[in-house]
Amino acid sequence: MDHRLKKDKQFSYVYKKGKKFHTEHLTLFSVESKFRNYLIGYAISKKVGKANKRNKLKRRLKEIIRKSELPKNFHNYVLMAKVGATEINFQDLKSQVEKLFFKASEK
Repeated sequence: MDHRLKKDKQFSYVYKKGKKFHTEHLTLFSVESKFRNYLIGYAISKKVGKANKRNKLKRRLKEIIRKSELPKNFHNYVLMAKVGATEINFQDLKSQVEKLFFKASEK
């Protein structure tokens, strides 16, 4: 199963109805899903950097989500990168993603 949000309508719904959680370089929007799985989308604006940096950041985020045992079921997510997210190393990025999902699972 492909766990990606793809359509603009899906992103808009998560932005409008979802709860926000922040760290220094990332923002997570989370909304309950009516299905038994999860969907996740990645939002990285052009302000973050040039295409190669944005693509590298997106690959890193996808790998963190794929490998981690984060509480993901029954929710849809949008993971948004802030300016400066391309400058931090993989471990810091991973800890921020884990912190976001932990915050989201508490509420």
